[in-house]
Amino acid sequence: MSACDPDTFNPDRDRLGLVEQLLEIGTALSGSYDLSELLGLILSKSREITWSDAGSVYLVDRSDDCLKLLFKTAQNDSRPNISFREFAMPLTPHSLAGYVALTGETLNLRDAYNPPPEAPYELNRNFDRDIGYQTRSVLAIPMQNRKGDAIGVLQLINRKKQPDVRLNPANVVEMTQPYSQWEERIVRSLASQAGISIERNNLQDEIENLFEGFVRTSVQAIEMRDPCTSGHSERVAQLTVKLAEAVNATDSGPLQSAYFDARQIRELRYAALLHDFGKIGVPEAILVKEKKLYPERLNTIRQRFHFVQRTLELECARQKYRHLLERPNNDEDEPLDALLNACDRQLKDRIAQLEDYWQLVANANEPATISDTPLDRLEELAAYQYTDIDGSLKPLITDEELSQLSLSRGNLTPEERAEIEAHVSHSYEFLKQIPWTKTLSGVPEIAYGHHEKLNGTGYPRGLTGENISLQTQMLTVADIYDALTAGDRPYKHGLGVSTALHILRQEAARYAINPDLLAVFEQHQVYATVRPSTQARRLRTA
Repeated sequence: MSACDPDTFNPDRDRLGLVEQLLEIGTALSGSYDLSELLGLILSKSREITWSDAGSVYLVDRSDDCLKLLFKTAQNDSRPNISFREFAMPLTPHSLAGYVALTGETLNLRDAYNPPPEAPYELNRNFDRDIGYQTRSVLAIPMQNRKGDAIGVLQLINRKKQPDVRLNPANVVEMTQPYSQWEERIVRSLASQAGISIERNNLQDEIENLFEGFVRTSVQAIEMRDPCTSGHSERVAQLTVKLAEAVNATDSGPLQSAYFDARQIRELRYAALLHDFGKIGVPEAILVKEKKLYPERLNTIRQRFHFVQRTLELECARQKYRHLLERPNNDEDEPLDALLNACDRQLKDRIAQLEDYWQLVANANEPATISDTPLDRLEELAAYQYTDIDGSLKPLITDEELSQLSLSRGNLTPEERAEIEAHVSHSYEFLKQIPWTKTLSGVPEIAYGHHEKLNGTGYPRGLTGENISLQTQMLTVADIYDALTAGDRPYKHGLGVSTALHILRQEAARYAINPDLLAVFEQHQVYATVRPSTQARRLRTA
């Protein structure tokens, strides 16, 4: 008999055992966060406590204007090898589950093939025909949320007289019996717990979807300020997660004991997606700066060069005019034509020098490493002066402009680089303001360290290996790889995979990044997870 069969129910013995069993089921339901696992648990526990041979779970789908009933899962002891696929059907009172969902009533049928004549519903026998089965007794109970709305239906099929018997069309009448009122009450209690658990799971999903949307919107906000880095955060997240999964699959070496569960990988993914969020606090002019000089400053210098050229041309014209006034008859020792031609040649030489200087400025403005010779030429240019409209002497390029053009590497001044590097601290300050759940509490710290190096040469805190988590170390490897390979920098194209891996090996050799993680990164071809973007990029070492 069933554990809750009134024919064998002993108030002193079985009631306590049943309560304990229900408490265990409630505990199991409250501890499950995966919907498929939760629905399977609801069904298996309900069948176990009632000796049901089979059963199914339906959920009500209210995602659009047309209500649907989703067939989510099914179990059948007598047909254990039959696979069931999820499908949707209209929510109408013509099916057993549809009637229960719409009315909130419980159906307890002795023989599902012969429902009451006035009933609007009937059993769809196609399932039985397809798998060679016969449905006899059925108990269908609504699962409701806290407001009393039906969110699903728990359907139990063929209450057996003995739990281990296997049913077939020949013995189904003899070996099954109707569900008792006692069992109906027990299953209704289980359905109530199940409804709350499903509602909690749905709420959890909604919260996670909401937060996922917040994260993606945050990433878009970052990338809108610097479109050339578009996709960087998502690719870094994909690479980091793939590296964590590869570490999980490692069965030898220093990383064989490292393992990250699904929650930790989710935490790592959020940290990777948001690791650059602090760039939203970096002045946009610095963030999108392509060359050593800002465009408006370069344009000012260009206008200055134009002014100097026009001044030279004016001086040449004045000199010619003076010659013409002083020698109207051209009877001097030096012919007038020679004097005029000398003026033209001098003007041509000065304009050529000016154009050479402008080309020097244009070349020096590119954010690449420059040699000593251009630096000498820049000093020569810095000594060039012209007469301004107020009659005072002015340098063709200012000391500040010379300092920026003389940068030996990259395109950022020390002050600008400090602003860029501050994005790490900005990210941390932002992320720690979020009330993370316990399982995501490590996100701020993981993101905070993505520019730290194991040898202590990183920033902003100069941490060393023992103080940098393995999650952060994985994020660092992914971040560097994507910075090397994705798109174009202002002064060079994105590197190929082999070149990027070579640079990473050099970083590992000087213990800037974890050599064991890099080995996994290469052996498992984690780098193949994403295809580098061909879009122009402005990513720097910062």
